Amino acid sequence: MSIVASAFAGGLLIGLSAALFLLVDGRIAGISGLVAGLARPAGKAPAGESWRIGLAFLAGLVLGPPVFALAAGGWPAMRIEASLPVLALAGLLVGFGTRLGSGCTSGHGVCGLARLSPRSAVAVAVFLGSGMLTVALGRVLA
Repeated sequence: MSIVASAFAGGLLIGLSAALFLLVDGRIAGISGLVAGLARPAGKAPAGESWRIGLAFLAGLVLGPPVFALAAGGWPAMRIEASLPVLALAGLLVGFGTRLGSGCTSGHGVCGLARLSPRSAVAVAVFLGSGMLTVALGRVLA
């Protein structure tokens, strides 16, 4: 499958899953919000919100790559040059930015833009701009 067809199929599946989640559960499929719900103390979740949904999403995120590797006959070849501490720091910064920005790329980019949310449009512009700036600086400093 070509990279274009693969990206198109992936986009369709992401959009379909977000639409189905909204139709079935009545909530926006923002991963950060669903996962944050798992960190709440017992009994502190808003009415009607189930920790099971967040757990199912998290399980899918963790189990998806190994299932793909089994189906594809192995892991894709890739090399990550960053050290484990750098990767851990990057993950913490992403988590901090997600809370600061009131959501993640899935919530704002997939669901927010589909709802024509101005806040999500600004958030996505900031995400993309920050990403482009980071890549440009990384190339200059490397």
